[in-house]
Amino acid sequence: MIRVLVVDDEQLVRAGLRLILEASEDVTVVGEAADGAGALEQTHRLRPDVVLLDVRMPGVDGLTVAPEVVATGAKVIMLTTFDLDEYVHRALRAGAVGFLLKDTPPRELAAAVRTVAAGHAMLAPTVTRRLISSFADRGPGRRDAARQRLAPLTTRELEIVREVARGHGNAEIARRLTMSEATVKAHVSRALAKLHAGNRVQLAILVHDADLL
Repeated sequence: MIRVLVVDDEQLVRAGLRLILEASEDVTVVGEAADGAGALEQTHRLRPDVVLLDVRMPGVDGLTVAPEVVATGAKVIMLTTFDLDEYVHRALRAGAVGFLLKDTPPRELAAAVRTVAAGHAMLAPTVTRRLISSFADRGPGRRDAARQRLAPLTTRELEIVREVARGHGNAEIARRLTMSEATVKAHVSRALAKLHAGNRVQLAILVHDADLL
């Protein structure tokens, strides 16, 4: 069971997130907080696996408290209404392993919690695409090196990794390729292992470097 702490200054948002997450059999919301100070206190007290942390809150905001929450061993997913690069970069520097918009579909939200709990990164599709554009360099040498690194993947694994690079989550990939989410997850896990990649963003950058989109 994945233990989640929900942190947002709006009670209705917290209630909605709880409702979405607890619809999953493997996720339980162990507590809530309305600001950064409460988030840190509850994290120490409840020891959640994953903390959904709102970026903007009165008093101590999510970006400010994120490093301290991460230091407890919890995985942090930042939530925001505002798709701003400044927030993304600050969140990643603070140690967050997820960054999602509040309009993320319910199934994708639950999937993100599972992905992060398993030790992988999970970013909103638009965020993933911009990070790739920021960091990838598609020079001839890098392209050839990236393609060589991708060579061990099967045709199906490469197809799924390309979908990851387009910023799609497991549920969307499953829908597009007509397969189960469990199968997609298994392929992604094998690709991560074969490529010695730490998370989905690294997979996406590698595909972008290889000029395979």
